[in-house]
Amino acid sequence: MSRIGIIGAGHGVFGRRSDATVQELAFEAFRAALEDGGIDRDRLDATVIAAVPEYHKQRSVAGVVQEYLNLNPRPTWLTEVACASGSAAIRTAWMAIQSGLHKVVAVIGCQKMTELSTPEILALMGRVGEVQWESVFGTTFPGYYAMFATRHMHEYGTTREQLLEVAVKNHHYGSMNPNALFKKEITMDKALASDPVASPFCVYDCCANADGAACLILADEDTATSVAGDRTVWLDGVGCATSSMSVLRRPELTGLPSAQHASKTAYEMAGVTARDIDVAEVHDCFTIAEIMAYEDLGFCAKGDGGPFISDKRSYIGGDVAVNVDGGLKAKGHPIGATGVSMAYEIVNQLRSESGDRQVPDAEVGLTHNVGGIGQYTFVHVFKRS
Repeated sequence: MSRIGIIGAGHGVFGRRSDATVQELAFEAFRAALEDGGIDRDRLDATVIAAVPEYHKQRSVAGVVQEYLNLNPRPTWLTEVACASGSAAIRTAWMAIQSGLHKVVAVIGCQKMTELSTPEILALMGRVGEVQWESVFGTTFPGYYAMFATRHMHEYGTTREQLLEVAVKNHHYGSMNPNALFKKEITMDKALASDPVASPFCVYDCCANADGAACLILADEDTATSVAGDRTVWLDGVGCATSSMSVLRRPELTGLPSAQHASKTAYEMAGVTARDIDVAEVHDCFTIAEIMAYEDLGFCAKGDGGPFISDKRSYIGGDVAVNVDGGLKAKGHPIGATGVSMAYEIVNQLRSESGDRQVPDAEVGLTHNVGGIGQYTFVHVFKRS
């Protein structure tokens, strides 16, 4: 296989963006990506749009975004696998270029999470599991992940403080990210005192919905080398796996089998191991999700995720810097845009363009993006040119 490179990356501000439509959010990131890559839209062969239509009042999101960006009549299509839609779009673009069908493809993740009311969003989240057996009993995202946390605490002695250390870390780095929803640090005492959500979770264990968009421009090896040169970041490993819709049919409740399988594929394809990863973006929809990710990705042994965070091994300067843009927890979670946003951060880190959040000498980066409650996981490995 030939190498596929990222030649442009753009990002908008995540937050409650009542000032912008989904098309305008997409344009904000798209324009930034073109400027970053130093290319004109005429170089693009196609676009892949990542969004979850249920959260938009506008149904055909790909079509309206494509038209607003003045990209007709080029082909466009939508990818949707819940919260992993952005990474699915990156993988789809990678496959389209790898096949030889296209040379340059823009990937745009965009989502308006604030168009619907809170009851409407809660109703959608209540259908995250297998409707026939689980969702009818009132299970939700916080409920499922709270169950994972309870089991992890029971089996491995993980503590409330270790869970909330994830939030403290991610808010620390989010305070330095101009695109983050929450640009403020928090203390352990403040986190512990926040309102309960689903035992053992409180408010600071949970990420927040947001509006926003991010964009990547992928190109074949020849184009990437000629256009971006040494600024190219190579997408060398693409892993994807699935798990049962029902958690009751999974072998464990303390990890995501889909993440374990996807990471194995991505590592083998890229020719690396977990020990080679310098910086990672993982799916911290809840604090336990980041701790499970440490273990699923091989950053530490099974059951050691709690000590891994409390010993600051996932901070800059530790074993592997994780979510140094604030993660979903502080940056916000516009679900269709999240996977693309993760890749945007890794691209900037590997270019040494992340300012105060820069991981020194970062050469290999990883993104870990989960859809639903682990039904789908995408793991991508990136390398510096």
